[in-house]
Amino acid sequence: MTWLLDCDGVVWLSEQVIPGAPQAVANLRDSGSRVVLLTNNSYPRLSDHVAKLERLGMPTDPGDVLSSAMAAAFLLEAGERALVLGGPGIIEELNARGVVTVTPGAGREIGLVDAVVVGLDPTFDFASLAAAATALHAGARLIGTNDDPTFPTPAGVLPGAGSVLAAVARAGEVTPTIAGKPYSPTVDLVHERIGEVEIVVGDRASTDGLLARRLGTRFGLVLTGITHAQHGPLDPEPDVEAADLLTLVKSELG
Repeated sequence: MTWLLDCDGVVWLSEQVIPGAPQAVANLRDSGSRVVLLTNNSYPRLSDHVAKLERLGMPTDPGDVLSSAMAAAFLLEAGERALVLGGPGIIEELNARGVVTVTPGAGREIGLVDAVVVGLDPTFDFASLAAAATALHAGARLIGTNDDPTFPTPAGVLPGAGSVLAAVARAGEVTPTIAGKPYSPTVDLVHERIGEVEIVVGDRASTDGLLARRLGTRFGLVLTGITHAQHGPLDPEPDVEAADLLTLVKSELG
């Protein structure tokens, strides 16, 4: 049995572990379940995700960590050239696939690229937007690692990759292809790397919940991230809902 867990808002908030998450993961593993972490955050490298899980008390095999950067790499072929607006996680996955990557920079000549790949990018500015728009108007296709408009942190909700992607799509006058949850590239990634999933646990119905439906499995909602206890109707509605991951796991394991 495999549990597919979101990261932000489920097991951590930025650099802070969500209380009970390490015990929940341990309980699942003790029960014989496989625990796979799937994040839409494309910024960190795989080794960064693994180190963070170790640091927060949830040591995890690299093969059990998936990201939207991995899904985005599915959309390019070896030898293609991509302009990246995002972090080292995107560059790592694209390079591993044989894609040549370039980044915007002051006075840097970008040249022709096959794609513009956009993820969470704290350094995003007008120069980056201009470089991306120029590439898109020259015929490059636009790939977004995800379109989440925000992500939760201990200090509150911050702009997500979807906010950057919206600006780039508008300036480039193109419609992006989205790689992350809940879109087809991530569904394909899960099928290829994981296989059958018993339940998807997340904090956002529009991504985690819809991914569960597209995987043909159950959706467990926790209220430690974007969705709060006073929420109204959700689409899709969760199959099970709990205050946090540990409460949900205890309920499911009996």
